[in-house]
Amino acid sequence: MKVLGIDDNSDINSLLGTVLIASGHQFISVTDGREGIKLLKQNPYDIVLLDLAMPEFSGFDVLETLKKEGLIEKQKIILLTASSITDQEIDDLLKTGISSYLRKPLDIDVFLERVEQVYNDK
Repeated sequence: MKVLGIDDNSDINSLLGTVLIASGHQFISVTDGREGIKLLKQNPYDIVLLDLAMPEFSGFDVLETLKKEGLIEKQKIILLTASSITDQEIDDLLKTGISSYLRKPLDIDVFLERVEQVYNDK
């Protein structure tokens, strides 16, 4: 499986990459939402891991751009958040086509299960 990580924290990207690569997956990461959008336009990814709270161009901005450009339906997106987003806000995002979400700090076993679940969900 080919996974794109979009998170401004390079330590989290490194951790996710280590876990996913050790599990036999490909992982590419960027620390900027705009760069993530560029990659999504250039390459297909099986899963996108998207941090919501990023400076300048947040995960919300990424989602809005994907919606405007008609690309959100083509992506399986798992939101990663440590922010104080409410359950209602998450439910609203799930209704827009987001596949799933995980709250940070991540439990690695739960993370891997969720990635597999979203990937296998047709």
